[in-house]
Amino acid sequence: MKTSKNILFGLSALALVLVFNACSEKLDTQEGQLNTGDIDYTDASQMIDPLIGAYYEIASLGWEEPLLLGVRGDDVNSGGLGDQPLYAETDLFNYNKDFWMYNQVWNSHYNDIINMNTAIEQIENFLEFASDSDLARGEQYIAEIKVMRAWLHLNLARTWEEVFIITSSQPESELEQGVASKEEIMQFISNQMDEAIPALPDLRPNQRTDLPGGVTRYTAYAIKAMAQQELQNYQGVADAAGAIISSGKFSLYPDFYQLFKKPGELSNESLFELQYSDFGAQSGGEFYHLYDPFGPQNWEPARENASAGWGFYEPSMKFIGFMLDRNETVRLETSVLFTPDGINEIRAEGYTIPDFVSNVTPSGDVINNYVRADFASGKHYLPSIQLTDGRNNYGGGKNFIVIRYAEILLMYAEALTHGATGTAMSADEAVNLVRERADMPPLTGVTTEDVLEEKFAELAMEWGIRYYDMIRLDKYNELSYDGRTFSATDEYLPYPQAQVDALPLEATAVDRNTPMNAVLSTLNR
Repeated sequence: MKTSKNILFGLSALALVLVFNACSEKLDTQEGQLNTGDIDYTDASQMIDPLIGAYYEIASLGWEEPLLLGVRGDDVNSGGLGDQPLYAETDLFNYNKDFWMYNQVWNSHYNDIINMNTAIEQIENFLEFASDSDLARGEQYIAEIKVMRAWLHLNLARTWEEVFIITSSQPESELEQGVASKEEIMQFISNQMDEAIPALPDLRPNQRTDLPGGVTRYTAYAIKAMAQQELQNYQGVADAAGAIISSGKFSLYPDFYQLFKKPGELSNESLFELQYSDFGAQSGGEFYHLYDPFGPQNWEPARENASAGWGFYEPSMKFIGFMLDRNETVRLETSVLFTPDGINEIRAEGYTIPDFVSNVTPSGDVINNYVRADFASGKHYLPSIQLTDGRNNYGGGKNFIVIRYAEILLMYAEALTHGATGTAMSADEAVNLVRERADMPPLTGVTTEDVLEEKFAELAMEWGIRYYDMIRLDKYNELSYDGRTFSATDEYLPYPQAQVDALPLEATAVDRNTPMNAVLSTLNR
C-alpha cells in the first residue's frame, strides 16, 4: 500500500540520523520536504522516518521559545535596552496580547504538536502491515513521540494555564471542545507517560544505539514527575523521580562547567537533550539552534572571528548576590559571564569580589562591556575554542539540555520534604549529591526551603524552572524584586490576540480579556 500524502518535516530523514550518529553524508531532498508518496507502508525499514521527523520538529525550536519560557523568573532579566521592548515588559510582568513572541511560541508549539500527531498516524499506517517484531518497534516510536508531545503540552500549560489538548493531525473537533484546565492537562500528560513507559527502552538516552540521545522510559518518568509536581501530588513526584534514581543508570557529570559545553553532551546526566551539529565540517550544511540571544554583544573570543551575541538573557543581580552569599564558586562561575561593569555593580552592592569572578572565562574568552546587560548566561555559552574550525556562529553546534538528573534529584528531595515517601534515597542524600559536585558542604535535615534554594543555585537560567517553582508555591514575594511587583494575576500570559482574532467571530463580539473557553462558547452558539 502506498499513499500520496506529503509531510513537511523540514529536514530530510537521513539528515536527522546524521545529527544523532555524527555521520558525514546527507540525503538530498527538495526544499526539505519528505515526500511520503514514495513510502511503501509494507516496508517496515522506512518506519523510522516519521520518528526522525518528530525529533527534528522538537529540535527546530525558535530562538524566542526558551527566552519567553525562562525570562519571568527572578534568576533572569531580559537585557533591558534591546529592540524587543515588549519582551522587556514581559520580564516586568506587564503583558501585551499583541506581542509577536507570545503568538509565535503558541503557534510553534502547536505546529510541532500537530506535526507529531501526523508522524504518529504515519507510523500507525506501517503497523497495519507489521510483523510482531516490527509492531513492538512501531509502538516504541509512537511512545517516543508521545513523550515529546507531552513536553510541548507541559510548556503551554505552564505558560497559559488553560490550553488545548491536541492529539490528532486534524484538530478541529478538539478545538471546538475548548481548552482544558491546567489540572486536566497535567493529568493527561501523566496518563500519556504511563502509556508510553512500557514501550520505551530501559536505557539512558546515551545508551541507545539506534538514535543516540533519543527518548527512553526515563525521559517519560521525568515528564510525569514534572506533571505531578504541577498538580502538587508529591507522592506521584517521588514515585516517578524515584524510578529514575532507583534504576541506577544516571549520575551527575563530574565537571559542572563542561556539562553545558561540548564535553558534557549526552552525558550520563542527560534525560532529554536537543541535539545539533555541523557534522565536524568547516563548511556546508549544519543543524544549529540560534544561541545569539543568550550571548554577550561584545567580546574578544579566544578563537579569532567567533561571533558575539545579542544580550537578551541576563542573569539577575539577585541571583548573583544569592550565590555570593552562599559562597558558591563552581556554579556561579559556570552560570554567569561577567563584564567589567557587572563586576563593578557587584562591588557597588557591597560584595568583596572573589578571585574567580572575572570578565575572562575559564576558556579564555574576554567578555567586554555592552549596552544591553552587565552579565550573560554561562549555561548557554560555548567557548570559542570549542567551535568547529571555520564555524563562527555564537554557540554553533551546541546541544540544548532540557532535562537532567540533577533536576530529578531535587524534585525527588522536594517531594519528600512535602511529606511524600520514597525508597530510592533520602532527601538529604539527593540534595547532597548535587551539592557535592558544586563543592558545597553537606546538609542534614533538609527542608522544603533548603531544596528550593538548591534548585535556585543549580537550575537557574534553565527553561523557567525557578519561575514555575515560585508560582506553584505562591512565593510571589520572591518574584517581586528590583522594583517589580508580582501578584496572582501575573502567573500566566494572556492568550495571543492573533489566536483570538483567528477564530471566525465578529471582531466586536469578543473582549480582549475574554478567557479562551468563553470565546469558544461564543463560537459554538
